[in-house]
Amino acid sequence: MAAVVEVEVGGGAAAERELEEVDMSDLSPEEQWRVEHARMHAKHRGHEAMHAEMVLILIATLVVAQLLLVQWKQRHPRSYNMVTLFQMWVVPLYFTVKLHWWRFLVIWIFFSAVTAFVTFRATRKPLVQTTPRLVYKWFLLIYKISYATGIVGYMAVMFTLFGLNLLFKIKPEDAMDFGISLLFYGLYYGVLERDFAEMCADYMASTIGFYSESGMPTKHLSDSVCAVCGQQIFVDVSEEGIIENTYRLSCNHVFHEFCIRGWCIVGKKQTCPYCKEKVDLKRMFSNPWERPHVMYGQLLDWLRYLVAWQPVIIGLVQGINYVLGLE
Repeated sequence: MAAVVEVEVGGGAAAERELEEVDMSDLSPEEQWRVEHARMHAKHRGHEAMHAEMVLILIATLVVAQLLLVQWKQRHPRSYNMVTLFQMWVVPLYFTVKLHWWRFLVIWIFFSAVTAFVTFRATRKPLVQTTPRLVYKWFLLIYKISYATGIVGYMAVMFTLFGLNLLFKIKPEDAMDFGISLLFYGLYYGVLERDFAEMCADYMASTIGFYSESGMPTKHLSDSVCAVCGQQIFVDVSEEGIIENTYRLSCNHVFHEFCIRGWCIVGKKQTCPYCKEKVDLKRMFSNPWERPHVMYGQLLDWLRYLVAWQPVIIGLVQGINYVLGLE
């Protein structure tokens, strides 16, 4: 260990040669990490100007990419959402296979298989009467599971930071790995299910005919029909339903409570499915215990950019650095 410390504090080409000659097999994991860290510093010593240029390239690429993505989303939202969804679905798969995360791969395959079946049902014409409920039940289930998983993961991380893992005789690295893994699972599948749910909601609502993404609806909405699922409404707004209540928006259009909540939370829609008037989410979710679901949904929307586009931007930056001969 003393030899490692001496090498670390040294400088110049001689120190770099000594670091390369260190036998890593005889060192502990902590000592191996220190040697790797020292090698990195020795390799990049004297390249401060190059590093500053790389930082400027990174900042410029991030700014330009953000502007282009915003313009793409505003001008062509459908293609932007489809490409983002595809990247959200495929990019983690690449790292999973590369890093041998087989547990994640098994869960990914199961989720993809069921979601593919649900999406297939949602895009069929004519639409089966039970399909809208099936779609919203599946994606609402995944939403709640991802929400709970993310909360447990966040608590595990915080408990580890405060040292509470020692009460259960759990190593800090094991507790942190557990918390970060759960947090990743919750956030990733939470983002993915919301994107698939939004796509399915658009297809189903357009097929039913009470909703059109651009333009007027193709059907007239009766007060006794829910525009989300197209089924009859049997419970009056002022009555307490045995199975499900009925909800009236500020525009006076009436829906099944389950349908309109699925439309707003899971399907990411904040407008009336019929007239497109903006929905007052604070009025809909008057219970303070329900409002975190709305905030969690907004967090997932923000993380979509981080998961889908950040690897692409970093890859682009590395490509620019390679072309310019920066290392």
